[in-house]
Amino acid sequence: MQSVNFRNSLHLHRREVKNRRPEFTYPGKISKRLSFTARVLGLFLCLSLLPAVASAQFTGGNNYNFYDFQNKPFYFGLTLGFNSSRYTPYRSEEFIYSDSIIGVKSLNGPGFNLNMIANLKIGQYFDFRFTPGFSFAERKLNYTQNANTIREIEKSVQSVFVEMPFLFRYKSAPYRDKRLFLIGGVKYSFDVASESRAKQADGNLLRISPHDFHIEYGAGIQFFFDYFIFSPEFKVSQGIGNTLLFNPNLPESTALEKVLSRTFTISFHIEG
Repeated sequence: MQSVNFRNSLHLHRREVKNRRPEFTYPGKISKRLSFTARVLGLFLCLSLLPAVASAQFTGGNNYNFYDFQNKPFYFGLTLGFNSSRYTPYRSEEFIYSDSIIGVKSLNGPGFNLNMIANLKIGQYFDFRFTPGFSFAERKLNYTQNANTIREIEKSVQSVFVEMPFLFRYKSAPYRDKRLFLIGGVKYSFDVASESRAKQADGNLLRISPHDFHIEYGAGIQFFFDYFIFSPEFKVSQGIGNTLLFNPNLPESTALEKVLSRTFTISFHIEG
């Protein structure tokens, strides 16, 4: 009788597994893979060319656009800005002995600016700038009262200012149609909405003076294009005068000694 060779049976089993029929790949899968590869290569090429395009946009090849503006003794422009305003309250001595008001804090309010620009060159690195315009702002004071139960009352002051800033600007040497600058000066503002608030006052309204004086300082960067200068700018306006109109019959007023204003503004100038 013929014997069975178990080693050969195992060998045959391994050959059968090794010679399995390969899976069929559909043409649709191949086209999808090629499409994905083409997209990746296209994205890589776009990212590779982006620095070259950006360099050509800002440098303008070998022609520097700021030379055209260097020959102008003055130029004009417009400004659109977004601001965040608040009060800086200072507590009075009566606040310590007050039982009705146990806390005062300021809250930021949003707003925007619209200004004109008149720029006069003073030498190579300095400018004198007059930027009159309008500013819409909202400022809030939050009072914590203790009347049997603790509660918070918010006093909001919405204002429309006519602004007259007088500023000096120091500019760095230009590099590839860009240069940095520092700016500082003073500003007078008048709240044209204060008369409307006074007419609507019912004795519980915190009175704020319509006149205010500020010290302004900030920084920004200039981008020189063929026909205009684009300048984003960050600026701080710090009030230097007490804007609180004291009312002895109003606890929200007697709890404060003075109120100063403070505004942060991000502006976008277009000049030419």
